Amino acid sequence: MKKPFLFILLFYFLCSCQSNYQGVPAFYHALLDTALTKAGENAEELERALLEAPKAQKEGMAFLISYMPERDLTSLSASFLLENVSYAYKAREKYAWCAALPDSIFLNEVLPYANVSEDRDNWRPDFYERFSKYADDKNNSTDAIMAIARNIKDEVNVEYNTKRSRVDISPFQAMKEHMATCTGLSILLTNAYRSVGIPSRLAGTAMWTNYKGNHTWSEVWINGQWHFIEYYPDSLDQSWFVADAGKADPDHMLHWIYAASFKPTQLPYYAAVDAPHAMQVTELNKLPEEVRPRFEKMKARATDNKPYIWGHNVTQRYINIYQNSLKNSQLKPNELLANVVVFANADTQNSEARLSCRVDVFTDDKRSDFGYSPATTDDMNRFLQFKLKKNTAYRFVVTHPEEKINEEFSIATKNQNSQDIQLVLNQ
Repeated sequence: MKKPFLFILLFYFLCSCQSNYQGVPAFYHALLDTALTKAGENAEELERALLEAPKAQKEGMAFLISYMPERDLTSLSASFLLENVSYAYKAREKYAWCAALPDSIFLNEVLPYANVSEDRDNWRPDFYERFSKYADDKNNSTDAIMAIARNIKDEVNVEYNTKRSRVDISPFQAMKEHMATCTGLSILLTNAYRSVGIPSRLAGTAMWTNYKGNHTWSEVWINGQWHFIEYYPDSLDQSWFVADAGKADPDHMLHWIYAASFKPTQLPYYAAVDAPHAMQVTELNKLPEEVRPRFEKMKARATDNKPYIWGHNVTQRYINIYQNSLKNSQLKPNELLANVVVFANADTQNSEARLSCRVDVFTDDKRSDFGYSPATTDDMNRFLQFKLKKNTAYRFVVTHPEEKINEEFSIATKNQNSQDIQLVLNQ
């Protein structure tokens, strides 16, 4: 008698799932099965959200449930999800730039209700009302982006302040406290953009290569490309941190630039507040003594090494932005642009001889600049560039701890606007 009974239960369960999945692309069915199992007692809320979502919004609801962190699977209500999805699709219907988005961008960078580990506020209806007035009369997303950036501070009444209650402060809590630091400000800005159908995501680093802290900012998608912008805006792809980001170390993940993703990737978003504890031990061991305690505290606070905030490595794009800014900036009469490459041997015509190392530039005993030289995989026309003074003696220090490289070169610049500098090791 037990086998027929079990068969009936299984049949009922499968039929129930199929009913909830009506209108949902088949691609999501297995993902939803897994998500609903993890949801436990909250599965009923998620099933109701799937069932009650309008036909045109079914895929969006399925996307969120399929990929949301387990903490959300067990806690978010159907009403929260339905309202979030409804307002996201409302923006897609209203704004031409959102209607034109690829589905993959809309789903991952407009639809999500959260960015990293902040509390899950139901911000979208409020933000839609607040920020649509800055977007309604704009003919393109770029104008809307700048209008929102220029007005968000006054709209939400939040200023930068390190006295905020937490780093990853949620939108409503930041507005209640009237303060946030870079992560909280970026969450506000990213959510403001998403509320009017502009794809946006957080970006940042766990640690600059000069070990003087970290930073978080927002990115926006315009005509198929990502650009960055800040809560206190200059303009697109311009800010105080460009030089710091442009000197990121492509070989060490602690110094990478990350962009957050709601959909899981193969890479955790190590710029998140609670992510560095899960970073590879080999990376943490490279930290200078003066900053290591901060990361040890993160590890001590962590209860689970399992990542749930995902990201992309976008380091090279920020290096490119910085290097292009050097090329395009006007040189002073006494300056030149130095094009630096490090070679492992004298075969300087062979890209395989290139070696990615840290290069520090000193005048006397004072470091004037640093960066990371191109690797073997980089184009032969790619260089590490510095602005240097003409007719000046410099000391270049090339280091690569893993390769046990630590060599110095004395270079005198010439009286010209550019100079190629080849640093050949083991000479």
